[in-house]
Amino acid sequence: MIEIENLRKSFGPNRAVDGISFKISGGEVVGFLGPNGAGKTTTMRMITTYLAKDSGSVNVAGYDVAENPYEVRRSIGYLPESAPLYLDMEVLEFLRFAAAIRRVPSAQRKARIKEIVLACGLSEVLTRKVGYLSKGYRQRVGLAQSMIHDPKILILDEPTTGLDPNQIIEIRDLIKKIGMEKTVILSTHILPEVQSTCNRVLIIDKGRIVADGEPEQLANRIRGGVSYEVTIKGGTDEIDQAFSAAPFVSSFRMKTEDAEQASYTLSSEGKEDIAEKIFNLAVEKKFILTELRREVASLESVFSSLTIGETEE
Repeated sequence: MIEIENLRKSFGPNRAVDGISFKISGGEVVGFLGPNGAGKTTTMRMITTYLAKDSGSVNVAGYDVAENPYEVRRSIGYLPESAPLYLDMEVLEFLRFAAAIRRVPSAQRKARIKEIVLACGLSEVLTRKVGYLSKGYRQRVGLAQSMIHDPKILILDEPTTGLDPNQIIEIRDLIKKIGMEKTVILSTHILPEVQSTCNRVLIIDKGRIVADGEPEQLANRIRGGVSYEVTIKGGTDEIDQAFSAAPFVSSFRMKTEDAEQASYTLSSEGKEDIAEKIFNLAVEKKFILTELRREVASLESVFSSLTIGETEE
């Protein structure tokens, strides 16, 4: 759906995008992350034909952005950080305008607008001027204009910036719903938003892609293996001996202890899920296992590790 190969863009002596390559398939919801100035917005602007590339290739829905920019634009819905809205228009008037300039066939416009209004939850504000809407509703209108022509791909740059917690939840749920039908690239600084909505994460730093994968895969990369939190009733000396002798346990440490039970963190160097082995060990040793939970590194820790100079080579 989107194929980028060795893409570069400089502004004077500053190389904003430095030879990045990646592919995004249909139906993926991809979080595009990076610190300020990393090259996220520049990349998205080149994908959407708002900005010309210096070198490399960008192919969107089978079209090269340089050779077929109009076809690329027909395939993409784009919501920049500052939504392009006409504040003196009523919502319905604006959506009709957006449908017209996006060349939605006249015979289909009424039905398409009705569909988008329902999808974005705009029924109650159709006759209100955009300038009088709350920030949350303006973002909904921005999303509506980006989807009015039923694009295959949505590119959303900081769609929840400035929203209150309830509005963030509303927009997040809407993005999840959209992601069931379309390819979505979501750029945001709100990392839990990515963790809850995206099935893949791309992290860019200093113009280069430093990570690409599912959130859990990236967490395992940072941690170097898998870890479990285990709570067991019984004597700690016997438990320590069992963990020390277990070949699948690379390290363990006690987290808490009371008169009845103790909690441990167990780590394995490999990528293998060791939950069954831990359970079988407990059965063999006749331990009473009260908790067995896989620990997942937060996306915040992954992001920090990859963008503050601790990236693995």
